[in-house]
Amino acid sequence: MKFQYTDHWFEKRKIRRQDIKDYLIEYCILNSPRIKDRKWEGAYNAICRIPPSNVLLKVVYIIEGKGIKIITAYWIYEK
Repeated sequence: MKFQYTDHWFEKRKIRRQDIKDYLIEYCILNSPRIKDRKWEGAYNAICRIPPSNVLLKVVYIIEGKGIKIITAYWIYEK
């Protein structure tokens, strides 16, 4: 997959952990149903458990032509 990144993602990546790699984002998008996002117009959510840690990764993205524009991605920790 070809990814483009928004300025929002670059800003959030500075604050968040750096271990969210492109292959994890791709895995999440491919193995998750497409859910419409509430905040971003025309955006979708992908929520998927990433093995072996079994932690949820959420990716917010927009499909543009042949590429995917990543808005944000973050880990969801369950208590």
